[in-house]
Amino acid sequence: MSDISTPKPDLADAARALDVADQAISRAIKFLAATGGADTHQVAAYDLAHGAAGIRMARAALEYGTHGETEARIACAFSADALAELETRVAGRARGWGLEAGFLADAAAFIDIWRDPDVLASMATVPGDRHLDSDFEMVADTFRRFAEDKIAPVAEHVHRINGDIPDEVISGLADIGGFGLSVPEEYGGFAEGGEGDYMAMVIATEELSRASLGVGGSLITRPEILTRALVKGGTEEQKRHWLPRLASAEILAAVAVTEPDFGSDVAGCKVAARPVGADGADGADGWLINGVKTWCTFAARANVLMLLARTDPDRSAAHRGLSIFIVEKEVADGKGFVLAQDPSTLGRPAGSPPGRMEGRPIDTLGYRGMHSYELAFENWWVPSANLIGGPDGLGKGFYYQMEGFENGRLQTAARAVGLMQAAYEAALDYASNRVVFGSPIVDYQLTRVKLARMSIVIQAARQFAYQVARMMAKGEGSMEASMVKAYVCRAAEWVTREALQIHGGMGYAEEFPVSRYFVDARVLSIFEGADETLALKVIARRLLG
Repeated sequence: MSDISTPKPDLADAARALDVADQAISRAIKFLAATGGADTHQVAAYDLAHGAAGIRMARAALEYGTHGETEARIACAFSADALAELETRVAGRARGWGLEAGFLADAAAFIDIWRDPDVLASMATVPGDRHLDSDFEMVADTFRRFAEDKIAPVAEHVHRINGDIPDEVISGLADIGGFGLSVPEEYGGFAEGGEGDYMAMVIATEELSRASLGVGGSLITRPEILTRALVKGGTEEQKRHWLPRLASAEILAAVAVTEPDFGSDVAGCKVAARPVGADGADGADGWLINGVKTWCTFAARANVLMLLARTDPDRSAAHRGLSIFIVEKEVADGKGFVLAQDPSTLGRPAGSPPGRMEGRPIDTLGYRGMHSYELAFENWWVPSANLIGGPDGLGKGFYYQMEGFENGRLQTAARAVGLMQAAYEAALDYASNRVVFGSPIVDYQLTRVKLARMSIVIQAARQFAYQVARMMAKGEGSMEASMVKAYVCRAAEWVTREALQIHGGMGYAEEFPVSRYFVDARVLSIFEGADETLALKVIARRLLG
């Protein structure tokens, strides 16, 4: 089947259709806010958050559509899908949104044109250009070559045996500057301040994730989170000590925030840090850490942990009683470890109890290579110099952490884009070569519509991520970072599922990487802010507020 012509795209018509959706969303926001808010209407608020995110992403696609006719077709097709998704979320529940049935009637003609199967089938193999300038194309080429040469050849092996990331991947990524993208130049990194830093991180993350989510996609995220916390709140001495070592990968970082009883609700953090003096009495020469953290990714291989702990024992202080510590540790066995502190060699207070850290690995369906752990701390001593911000940083840990976590959500969206891109390419290649009933399956309308919708959502997600990166460089885009993370990570589950389905039985076989893409995608809506928490506690609250 050859490509057929599609209707001439009209971005003004698309914008008018999205205006109809925005008006409905505004009415729903007013209705939910006036009748109890997100906590009372959780289902409606959740669907509102995702529906609004889709429409916001469609707006970003319209900007992309100004580059040319192919791009405009992609923008129109994604906008129609986002509108149809919003309508589906409201179907049968319009009264609970404060809307009437048929609230998108004025957009119906546009939706009909751009969701037509023949129109979509004609777009199956036309994914559109990214439209990056030459500097960012160079970033993409550099990280793509590295990912193809160093990560892709080991990705399947690491996944199958639940192995460790090879040292040559880490050292190679350090050599091309991967760990220094967000470290300011004056501290040994490559960040110049401004839009370029955020864009480079998004582009690099996509290319690494395209080769492997577990081996490459998250390697630069953990040091990025610690870096941003240090840049935001660290003392000058801390910046000069830690940032160059993070940029060069002399030290590798993990993040210890989540606890068994508290995931996204970090204000409930129980892990405690108690100040102790040199004589073992209460003081401020150091801190003793006690408690349990979980889902600490890369904890064994890391040299330092960015640990959020309660420094104010008054639980009513909530997030205002939390501080961040840089916890040094030895590189440990990826299969589980127990570390001990020797008071005579670590400068611990005289007479203080010995310190102990135990790491229990948590086996997972996918996202293998970095490994996650439950960490138990018993009197683990941290010098006062490792409290981020020093005395002025007490009680500010939540805010320093969020400096990195908001960008981490954007990076997670970029990981999802890279993973979706790999799945789409695999599906297109398989469909082009697999003959069923006398024809390659890429010739069948159903296959082509699937491929088209996959490529359309990938490009729209990519362009929204770029837009959010530019916003964050200006100190804006906090809600949009949550929107892009929530929407795109859900989309990745669908794209990888369809890619596996196009492979048929071979998609279920581990010998094809598409099976890895499918299980890897499932984690994206869970980490860096669970989907439900982002939708209800961040997106919906800010919309309603």
